[in-house]
Amino acid sequence: MKNAVIGNNKQKANLIVLGAVPRLLYLLQQETSSIELKTECAVVLGSLSMGTENNVKSLLDCHIIPALLQGLLSADIRFIEACLRCLRTIFTSPVTPVELLYTDATVIPHLMLLLSRSLHSQEYICQIFAHCCKAPDHQTILFNHGVVQNIAHLLTSVSYKVRMQALKCFSVLAFDNPQVSMTLVNVLVDGELLPQIFVKMLQRDKPIEMQLTAAKCLTYMCRAGSIRTDDNCIVLKTLPCLVRMCNKERLLEERVEGAETLAYLIEPDVELQRIASITDHLISMLADYFKYPSSVSAITDIKRLDHDLKHAHELRQAAFKLYASLGANDEDIRKKIIEAEHMMDRIVNGLSETSVKVRLAAVRCLHSLSRSVQQLRTSFQDHAVWKPLMKVLQNAPDDILVVASSTLCNLLLEFSPSKEPILESGAIDLLCSLTLSENPALRVNGIWALMNMAFQADQKIKSDILRGLSTEQLFRLLSDPDVNVLMKTLGLLRNLLSTRPHIDQIMSTHGKQIMQAVTFILEGEHNIEVKEQTLCILANIADGTTAKDLIMTNDDILQKIKYYVGHSNLKLQLAAMFCIANLTWNEDEGSQERQDKLREIGIVDILHKLSQSADPNLCDK
Repeated sequence: MKNAVIGNNKQKANLIVLGAVPRLLYLLQQETSSIELKTECAVVLGSLSMGTENNVKSLLDCHIIPALLQGLLSADIRFIEACLRCLRTIFTSPVTPVELLYTDATVIPHLMLLLSRSLHSQEYICQIFAHCCKAPDHQTILFNHGVVQNIAHLLTSVSYKVRMQALKCFSVLAFDNPQVSMTLVNVLVDGELLPQIFVKMLQRDKPIEMQLTAAKCLTYMCRAGSIRTDDNCIVLKTLPCLVRMCNKERLLEERVEGAETLAYLIEPDVELQRIASITDHLISMLADYFKYPSSVSAITDIKRLDHDLKHAHELRQAAFKLYASLGANDEDIRKKIIEAEHMMDRIVNGLSETSVKVRLAAVRCLHSLSRSVQQLRTSFQDHAVWKPLMKVLQNAPDDILVVASSTLCNLLLEFSPSKEPILESGAIDLLCSLTLSENPALRVNGIWALMNMAFQADQKIKSDILRGLSTEQLFRLLSDPDVNVLMKTLGLLRNLLSTRPHIDQIMSTHGKQIMQAVTFILEGEHNIEVKEQTLCILANIADGTTAKDLIMTNDDILQKIKYYVGHSNLKLQLAAMFCIANLTWNEDEGSQERQDKLREIGIVDILHKLSQSADPNLCDK
């Protein structure tokens, strides 16, 4: 049987269909079976599991995992290795639920004990751990069972395969995990610290797979805060190594992984972004990611070529991600990226690709570049980027919607030439619908974009926004549990209520509700910023001609203004002071009556007291 199925998927399937698996598992678990027979059974099962995903499913359906785990309790190392090899193959298959490793709490500690038995057991167990560590709770379980101490010494093993699997294990353990990363920094192996060992594995004479994985370990430790971003091992070793991986002579997978890891490393740090952007002509090197998927020297066989053509979209996704990270903060880098050949066309094409991942990465890249005032005025306009962006916003998945709507917020800033055409293409309804989303990030972006749209806008746009949003929805957003949504909604209100004729017009139709909302927020448990923004809205209302009366006839609001002028927080005092200034302005009609009324409620006494204030700004006002 063993000789029939090796390397022959058809024969494997035949044996499975004929019912060989339950029989093999029965023999494997029989106490009367000799150890040689059990080992042969495990080897045949291991070979069957090497076949197609359907083969693995059939094996899982026969409950092969508990049977093999039971086999690990044997004393015979050859049988243990055969079971581990088969477990390794099954656990590395995409159809196997990794949770199966964690269902029985005795399994992990037993695997830790087996690590000392042989080189093969070390290789397979590390491979199983590396593949089955997919979530924070998996990292915690392995960490609590002492995986760091048990695997660290394997990094200096005589076997390359063992070193490699141990290294992979550390990369998945450290990812996004400060607890593990902080521990790794101080682990000693043969008198050397772990980061130093990782740096040695980055050297150019090491196999590419090892260089990449070591770079990942150091990247993840850096992002988790256990290595500083200006540490030499990051700036002089990890970053250049990852840039090397982006070279067109490398294999497709290596270029993809190199670019994605580098994007993750430099994402939060502007200094690393600057260094990366001038290392090895990285920006123009990434332009090759959009051309032929593999270099001529790498294409030695037709299979490789076929594979690369099928996976070319992964290269584009990785390039967009890295461009997004590179351009996150620095204006000069953004300019370089946009000047790379056909860059804007490539982004526009990326926005309409079939692969969701490429679309998301292209939108991220566009979002990063849209932070530039100069680019919004030039390249973005020349390429009418807003058109494909508006198309992306129709029925996209949430993760794309969040980034695309953030980009739209930038395109709607008052100096952006795209603002007009976006308005004409029905953006108001689209943004109003975003404010109804369950997802708070989408609500924030919807209302933020409307706020940008209302800034210094004409009366018609403001009326369209109010009509599209509906007063009910506007007031629902003012009591939103998410403070960011509340702040942006107040910002929108403040922008709607600017310039006198607009203030009077909006207050004549919505005055009562707006005054209720203002009262409601000033009485609520809100932070200083929220209350300051609300007082600024009141100051805008006080600037209206007829709108002023809504404040003057509302004693409750007048008392609140008085309270905030005498408040302990300077920002709130200044905001309330603006309200008073706008109400008492001498040139305005009826100013005398308003001044008398404010005198009556004791405002003048407070102003006298504040004119002795230590703060020059407050004193001046």
